[in-house]
Amino acid sequence: MVREFNFDGLAGPTHNYAGLSPGNLASAKHAGEVANPRAAALQGLEKMRFVSSLGIGQAVLPPEPRPDVGALRMLGFSGDDAAVLSAAAQGDAHLLRLVSSASAMWTANAATVAPSSDTADRRVHLTVANLSSMFHRSIEASNTLTALRAIFRSGQHFVVHDPVPAFFGDEGAANHTRLGSTSGTTHLFGWGRDARAQSGPRKFPARQSREASEAVARLHQLGERALVWQQSPRGIDAGAFHTDVLAVGNDNVLLLHEFAFADPDALCAELERRLGSELVVVRVTERDLPVEDAVAAYPFNSQLVTLASGKMAIVAPTEAQKNTRTKSYLDRVVSESNLIDAVHFIDVNASMGNGGGPACLRLRVRLTDEERAAVNARVFFDDELHRELKTWIESHYRDRITLGDLSDVSLLDEVRTALDELTGLLCLGSIYDFQQSP
Repeated sequence: MVREFNFDGLAGPTHNYAGLSPGNLASAKHAGEVANPRAAALQGLEKMRFVSSLGIGQAVLPPEPRPDVGALRMLGFSGDDAAVLSAAAQGDAHLLRLVSSASAMWTANAATVAPSSDTADRRVHLTVANLSSMFHRSIEASNTLTALRAIFRSGQHFVVHDPVPAFFGDEGAANHTRLGSTSGTTHLFGWGRDARAQSGPRKFPARQSREASEAVARLHQLGERALVWQQSPRGIDAGAFHTDVLAVGNDNVLLLHEFAFADPDALCAELERRLGSELVVVRVTERDLPVEDAVAAYPFNSQLVTLASGKMAIVAPTEAQKNTRTKSYLDRVVSESNLIDAVHFIDVNASMGNGGGPACLRLRVRLTDEERAAVNARVFFDDELHRELKTWIESHYRDRITLGDLSDVSLLDEVRTALDELTGLLCLGSIYDFQQSP
């Protein structure tokens, strides 16, 4: 049997609102607000519990150690940890904010994944994203690579690839959708820019490169199953920095805003040619759902999941319920498709404040029973792990963090103590640099 597991990232102990991502409107809007890391982590944990309660495979990925003092040392700061943090906090403390982001919680950007059923060597392939368009995210790749190789360590079953060269920006699964029918499968890769100077957005940066998408498809040995398609420049300029802001797919269903991709008519025709009449696309136009509403309320940044019954369900943010236009679209999705029979609204407002909905918080990994058994780390969600993670969060996380707190060396010590305990709880071994120090 094959089962999809959603690997969710835990919000880290330094979760804050620093407004670090140009083009992410929510991130900019909430910049400077006081954050509650404990509440954010518990909120994410509750989402995992709820998804698991639907019968969906659920797993967890650990946070990254922040502030990243090593990155600050590479930028020329010296001395012990306290001196480095203090020096980086001088002036506008921009560099300190960059190395303190808890953005690794959005694991849709951790990697791109292809199941063994789709790859030429019949192994699960994961390519770690380089996230090179944003410095605070680019420093995640090294730890992500180590963590994923600790989890998916069986070379018989898994290949965890290094990130593609940073010149070609790769944002991971947030720009990737796997679709399938009895006619076959298609991996849809969205890209916003390429080295051949194709037309692109004018207001905000395009993060995913065409070259990176093509490279990942080659690394994963997808052959003709890959379909590389340009994101809509207008959608990016409206705040859809990843394709999962305006599109979400699962098996033979694709929910799509007309500004998700360039030339959506041609895209849908090509998908229908590949997948046949089983393909169900529920499109919405700018007239019926303005892109500004879609970006603000994130109805497409939902988890579209298959239940044990064979029907599908949508796990959407409460913001999409409160917005009348996005709520109307989701109601229409249920009424028009006999495959989707429920929309569940959940509160992930701590994540939404930085521009990440339910889909941003999870990396989809399809595993056979044999592949599942080959994962020795204790990352698969159950009631006992839920209780232990809840206790761990309540014991180690602060309930208030301002940007000024990031220079406090005691916060760094708290983070390291917490993560050292977590790696033991998850049976990951010593995956962090600070755990290697004598």
